[in-house]
Amino acid sequence: MTNPNKIRMFQSRATDAKLAVQEFHAAVAQQDMALVVFFCSSKYDLDLLAAEMRRLFAGVQVIGCTTAGEIGPAGYCQHSLSGVSFPEASCVAVSGLLDQLSEFDITKGHDFAQTLLQRLESKASNPSPDHSFALLLIDGMSGREERVAHALQYTLGKITLFGGSAGDDQKFAKTYVYSNGNFHTDSAALVLVNTALPFKIFKTHHFVSTDERFVVTEADPAKRIVKEINGLPAATEYARLVGVAINEFNSKDFAFPSVVVKIGGTDYVRSIQKANADGSLTFYCAIETGLVLRVAHGVNLVANLEQTFDAIRTEIGSTQLVLGCDCILRNLEVSKNGLKDHVMEIFQRNNTIGFSSYGEQFRGIHNNQTFTGCAFGSASEIETGTRDG
Repeated sequence: MTNPNKIRMFQSRATDAKLAVQEFHAAVAQQDMALVVFFCSSKYDLDLLAAEMRRLFAGVQVIGCTTAGEIGPAGYCQHSLSGVSFPEASCVAVSGLLDQLSEFDITKGHDFAQTLLQRLESKASNPSPDHSFALLLIDGMSGREERVAHALQYTLGKITLFGGSAGDDQKFAKTYVYSNGNFHTDSAALVLVNTALPFKIFKTHHFVSTDERFVVTEADPAKRIVKEINGLPAATEYARLVGVAINEFNSKDFAFPSVVVKIGGTDYVRSIQKANADGSLTFYCAIETGLVLRVAHGVNLVANLEQTFDAIRTEIGSTQLVLGCDCILRNLEVSKNGLKDHVMEIFQRNNTIGFSSYGEQFRGIHNNQTFTGCAFGSASEIETGTRDG
């Protein structure tokens, strides 16, 4: 007989939207669900998927987003739906939709987060920051991740925010978040969770900064474009600093070496998307004039991932569930280097549900090439599963 008090996770590989939701619902539905979180391919018929979600999870708080790949019991997948349900016995959750990000201002963000905080405090028996966290799913093509994450984290105070930018299977055209029964663009979904379960919010990457520093001397933060480095054309100076020929930038196989910025003694990765014809560089994160960056070199991604999970287990016990946002650039790297099976095994062993993202948020800072998430400890039980369509 099914235990009504278990956190349940599942991944459907059915390519039909309606069937995928039906399989997902059959596996994770339970009495008194506090929250359902899902991640799905943008290849699905999203109108049909949303309609089936509304029908089967009527009255249940559900958030989700489209992806650049899904992570679940079946590992790294394309064109699947993965997710998890939390019973009321495990947590209290409140969520909301922040729309019109193109017109976002800080006051709007503060008011939005404050309203959710008040709702959480009215429902939770112990709403302290030690027992609460925030999950942000945001339109990955909005270009507003930095401002939104910073404003929300400021209002949330000691409640740690993490999250990911929605994807669209590398089309880089339109991404969606799901809230209130529908998919939305130019929007973000935020959920605040209060739980007695042991949990750990984490961020990891496999880059080590060098002593090679440079200064951004001209930038357009809104467009994430760096025009000058050290007073020189950005692409030319960057090529000199990393020791490559600038014509290599045009190769389809070329991967731009990453750079990091140090904030509060911690390195945060800033990845370069492309070199432009005018000699500027477009980044995946906003870069401001005056910022000091360091050239970084990648180390063993698999070893870093193992060490991350080892440290988490030492702190909170066995990982009954990990909600993870894994940068699409990491997905591409592990595929290129033949490491996918190994990484998939690590994810499966640690009960990871998540997605390949267009950026990750951690403590109000937008990042690239990171694996960010929330790990839940051994006080909970879990049911897992996968099904092919």
